[in-house]
Amino acid sequence: MTFGPETLILGDCIAQMAKIPDKSVDLIFADPPYNLQLGGDLHRPDNSKVDAVDDAWDQFASFEIYDQFTIAWMTQAQRILKDDGALWVIGSYHNIFRVGTVLQNLGFWILNDVIWRKTNPMPNFKGTRFTNAHETLIWASKSRGAKRYTFNYDAMKMANDELQMRSDWSLPLCTGEERVKDAQGLKGHPTQKPEALLHRVLLSSTKPGDLVLDPFFGVGTTGAAAKRLGRRFIGIEREEVYMDLARERIAKVIPATAADLDTMGSKRAEPRVPFGQIVEAGLLRVGDKLFCPKGELSARVRADGSLAIGDLSGSIHKLGALVQSAPACNGWTYWHFKTDRGLAPIDVLRAKVRAEMN
Repeated sequence: MTFGPETLILGDCIAQMAKIPDKSVDLIFADPPYNLQLGGDLHRPDNSKVDAVDDAWDQFASFEIYDQFTIAWMTQAQRILKDDGALWVIGSYHNIFRVGTVLQNLGFWILNDVIWRKTNPMPNFKGTRFTNAHETLIWASKSRGAKRYTFNYDAMKMANDELQMRSDWSLPLCTGEERVKDAQGLKGHPTQKPEALLHRVLLSSTKPGDLVLDPFFGVGTTGAAAKRLGRRFIGIEREEVYMDLARERIAKVIPATAADLDTMGSKRAEPRVPFGQIVEAGLLRVGDKLFCPKGELSARVRADGSLAIGDLSGSIHKLGALVQSAPACNGWTYWHFKTDRGLAPIDVLRAKVRAEMN
């Protein structure tokens, strides 16, 4: 079975996932029923009714039945994920701890829990609890011993003004123009997620062309984000009214061009270049001097790719750490060589070798 850019399936997620071949999906994003267990209507201070989640698809007779449902869909998820694939699942305090327990019991390996802090949460109208201002996402690899999963670290760092992306994300709820409306102008789905959330999930943990599955597709936020970012997707939804809205929504999405989908590459994914290879390539010669960033300290390059200062010697990293009395040092950025324009880090030479290798 092969999947094109867009696959929309109307039906029960467990039955439909059972038809998907083993190890064929790169990423699963799941927004399962929260099992809110609401008791009675909720009203605002002006006595207007809050449009809460009271649909049949969110109702389960007991926690045990909800757990069985979670085990069933998550077992299928684990089967169809590639060995280097991953799962994201989102929930509230009503269900995320039960979901997390099932996930670990099945052998998934948690990579992060991410807190989505809502910048515009719904108030607690009764004033009986703290305002529920966040939801939790769990990001997990298929198993503890799974192959390396996709994590676009440098792209996330760039998206965060070149600071390491943290596990608490401040994003607004889905409102205004983004909110999908039905024919009566009412919101099409009670728990529609903001596309910004899915953009970050997909950008962080997939590559262009990857296949993404959302077994609880709703009105298609995952599909819209996937199409915009050049990812293929499968959306499974049992409610026909939601699927119709999703199909209409996704048809309007304009994908980004291939050139615009390029992101900052990770140095971890680039070929390893030992410093000795720089010497072998003649970019530095035996006896050349390397300098600290301020040019106040110099070391000699030796034939085997080690450096020496007086009686001290070692790799570019070890010697850099020794002269700074530091526990560690990135020698590629610490040591500099002379150019016509002044000192430049030897990482420039490594980049040149990598470019030739590629």
